[in-house]
Amino acid sequence: MSKKKGLSAEEKRTCMMEMFFETKDIFQLKDLEKIAPKEKGITSMSVKEVLQSLVDDGMVDCERIGTSNYYWAFPGKALHALESQLSEGSQRHASLQKSTEKAKIGRCETEEQVDHLRPGV
Repeated sequence: MSKKKGLSAEEKRTCMMEMFFETKDIFQLKDLEKIAPKEKGITSMSVKEVLQSLVDDGMVDCERIGTSNYYWAFPGKALHALESQLSEGSQRHASLQKSTEKAKIGRCETEEQVDHLRPGV
């Protein structure tokens, strides 16, 4: 008899996002609690926790309409967010490069400093 190993929190998040991207639909929590265990193996007890973590990270959108909460995530938004992060990272990298170059101006490295920075010396 082998015990079935549960999914890690990150695996549950990935599976939940796959479900949103595959269906391209809008869900209520009760719908997700029914669908996720069947399609992705996420226990119904942990669906709310996983969903809330995705909403908190901005990966899933949530809107309250009347007394109901609706959840959705579309692939285009995820791609746009990744492109935005990449752009910000590139700008930060360029800024740090400039700061490094400015810091080197007027600085004189001694032989002792250079030897100390070499690995294995």
